[in-house]
Amino acid sequence: MTQRKIEIMDTTLRDGEQTSGVSFSVSEKLTIAKLLLEELKVDRLEIASARVSEGELQAVQKITSWALENNFLDKIEVLTFVDGGKSIDWMLEAGAKVQNLLTKGSLNHLTHQLKKTPAQHFADIKANIELAAKNNIKTNVYLEDWSNGMRNSKDYVFEYLDFLTTQKVERILLPDTLGVLTHTETANFIQEVRERYPNTHIDFHGHNDYDLGVANVMEAVKAGVNGLHLTINGMGERAGNAPMASVIAVINDFLMDVKVDVNETALNKVSKLVETFSGFRIPVNKPVVGANVFTQTAGIHADGDNKKNLYFNDLMPERFGRKRKYALGKTSGKANIQKNLQDLGLSLNDDELKKVTQRIIELGDKKEVVSQEDLPYIISDVLDSDTIEKRVVVENYVLGHAKGMKPSTTLQLRVEGVQYEAHAQGDGQFDAFMNALRKLYKTHSKKDLPDLIDYGVRIPPGSHSDALCETIITWKRKEKEFITRGLDSDQTVSAIKATEKMLNII
Repeated sequence: MTQRKIEIMDTTLRDGEQTSGVSFSVSEKLTIAKLLLEELKVDRLEIASARVSEGELQAVQKITSWALENNFLDKIEVLTFVDGGKSIDWMLEAGAKVQNLLTKGSLNHLTHQLKKTPAQHFADIKANIELAAKNNIKTNVYLEDWSNGMRNSKDYVFEYLDFLTTQKVERILLPDTLGVLTHTETANFIQEVRERYPNTHIDFHGHNDYDLGVANVMEAVKAGVNGLHLTINGMGERAGNAPMASVIAVINDFLMDVKVDVNETALNKVSKLVETFSGFRIPVNKPVVGANVFTQTAGIHADGDNKKNLYFNDLMPERFGRKRKYALGKTSGKANIQKNLQDLGLSLNDDELKKVTQRIIELGDKKEVVSQEDLPYIISDVLDSDTIEKRVVVENYVLGHAKGMKPSTTLQLRVEGVQYEAHAQGDGQFDAFMNALRKLYKTHSKKDLPDLIDYGVRIPPGSHSDALCETIITWKRKEKEFITRGLDSDQTVSAIKATEKMLNII
């Protein structure tokens, strides 16, 4: 089958930067531009609006200088305006060679914003295109509010397109400026334009106000557009633009008669970089690039994946430079834990697996998120606890800390079936706990507690969760040192668990 090529223009650095609160620095814009062209391999970049600021001019100069050296200059585009040549002068200073001229695609905008007739507007556009050509600048033309133009003033739209097709224009850019189109309207409107101008290059620029951006892009492609405008992470004004990752996946999986040159495996890397630079956080359930979208949570899914990949689909994480994960929590079950153990090269017998599963469920009930990196610590803690006979149990404790007062602890301890209670203060909550413990042992036992000579707290290396911290305490008794460990989401509680282990050892 002969596939039709669809051009992908990324407009993250122009339209995406209109996301509320987002502003890229000069170096960030250059870094993103390089990544988009060299690794993601998009066809074109819209990187700025003319005449916005001195910083914008510097960013465009940096990008065009790099692009010229690397044969990418014809892929760099700038949004310009019908302003008597001021945008053209700005582009010449910036070193850009392709303008995306913003014009009025609906009679409503033309009448109420510009207060001009179609003939006057067309004359201004003609002058701009001719001036650009004299300065060796190519022209693409945006029909702003084209979607409403097709709904409410179609005669004007086609009068304008009849005019544009007589001009020296490379591409006609049809935006759903306000994100109002349904997928049916998109299909019908694009098809009308395509049939009337079969030899004209047409781009579709979709917004996502009704969460229909990807659906509209699909219909636009099926109706015959030549190019699409997309942004990384769906950034853009209001609800944003059609998102790059989702659209590329949809085209590759469902629109077999077209092809794009975008490198899928770079999508996640670019997404994370743009997230970092913009501060615009990716929702964890964002398709393709969200943190959770390749994570199975329910244990039944992990079990099904073990049995002939029953819960796999065509969106395999490896396509996008990612890896499938199996969440650890109260719904994960043994199958999820076994998947994570396999990744770590660990194995447990059925009894051990049951105990570790129960511990993870307990953490899940406390709304803690457990990561794969936490798993060896949980295993160590659970199995280590099983080797110690519990003759001493910390039954209850109350930790108190109030402004202007010393921390205090009330402790209930059961020693070989007998319960004792004590209260003490200290320099910190754990110090208060230890003082209460010493008081109990001084009163009710002939044993001396060992000296605490080292106290360390750590989280599992590589863990990004807040589920666990491990407290490691070194004790000294009669010149002999020994270590106990405690594991919990709370640092003081983990220290108390390590202390309880010490009490059962001595």
